Amino acid sequence: MTDFFAPCPRGLETVLFNDLVEMGAQNVRATEGGVHFSGDWPLCYRVNLENRVASRVLWRVKEGYYRTEQDIYKAVFDLQWQNWFNVTHTIRVNTTAIRCALKSLEFITLLVKDAVCDRFRAHCDERPSVDTLTPDVRIHVFIEDEKLMLYLDTSGDPLFKRGVRQQTNIAPIRENLAAGILRLSGWTPGTPLLDPMCGSGTFLIEAVQMSLNIQPGIARSFAFEKLLNFDKAVWQAMKQAASAAQLPPRPLEIYGSDLYGDAMKTAWRNLHDAGLSECVELNQANILEISAPAEHGIMVANLPYGERMGELDELAELYPKLGDALKRKFGGWTAYLFTADKAILKLMRLSPSKRTPLFNGAIECRLLEYKIVSGSNRPNK
Repeated sequence: MTDFFAPCPRGLETVLFNDLVEMGAQNVRATEGGVHFSGDWPLCYRVNLENRVASRVLWRVKEGYYRTEQDIYKAVFDLQWQNWFNVTHTIRVNTTAIRCALKSLEFITLLVKDAVCDRFRAHCDERPSVDTLTPDVRIHVFIEDEKLMLYLDTSGDPLFKRGVRQQTNIAPIRENLAAGILRLSGWTPGTPLLDPMCGSGTFLIEAVQMSLNIQPGIARSFAFEKLLNFDKAVWQAMKQAASAAQLPPRPLEIYGSDLYGDAMKTAWRNLHDAGLSECVELNQANILEISAPAEHGIMVANLPYGERMGELDELAELYPKLGDALKRKFGGWTAYLFTADKAILKLMRLSPSKRTPLFNGAIECRLLEYKIVSGSNRPNK
């Protein structure tokens, strides 16, 4: 049994916790910003391949305590790094700390790098090179008070990089956050879905992949493939089974629109490059003018942050009009609006039935749920 930690966007820990339990993980424990779990290496491969919410899967190789920089150096040097990856692989060290008594995180990063290199030099009289841009192996150092944890990154590039969406808009939303919002909305494949501010199409692509059983990591590679304990046969069998379970592209009740033609071209290009353009109906339109494409459904929208539709006063003008448009045209639908702008709560003229705190990177946001009843902001009695 091996110990792992999967970070995720803050606010989605419960979603990830439930996913890992369903996948058979042991000792599952949620904390702020991620979930600890235990399992075998095939489970690690599967979480990287299939999970839509996690940002990475980190293998915990050391947990202990320190008092001085020398304690950290010794803890790192004593690990048998040469048993986990080759000296020919490039490395990068990332350090994160909370309430750390030591003065310089940059010095700790350098110290850990030196300890790893010194271990290799003692083993084979060579040392790995550092590559801060595209390393083969990422080493994560996490310090909280006097506690030290060391991780090897099994993912490589963050898991929100699906290998699908290439073009982005001004205010993109990461794929794992978009997938988490879809999960929080209760949307399931087969239910009509509309993104009226679709931008580069992130919500749309995630929904199509979920509908066609396309695993989020099927089109990319992972760092665990470079580790010395990598089981190639197990991984290839897992990928082949995932590919065989995919459904062929077909028209789906998934709809996207945006005010701007450039955004629509980007969304179409991303869908086309993924081989999914026939699955989504795209239209250039103002959110205030579109009509519901079905009697019932789910609307999701990443509302503008002020850049895409002008200054904040323009947004203040948009919100009451948006509330009126939803009441007039989307009775029977449930809208999930993702925003960092708290002014919407006063200006929307609709009362959200639920407010879920989420973070888009470091930006604190809210996912607001509106159950739309035609012509009123009050549910029918």
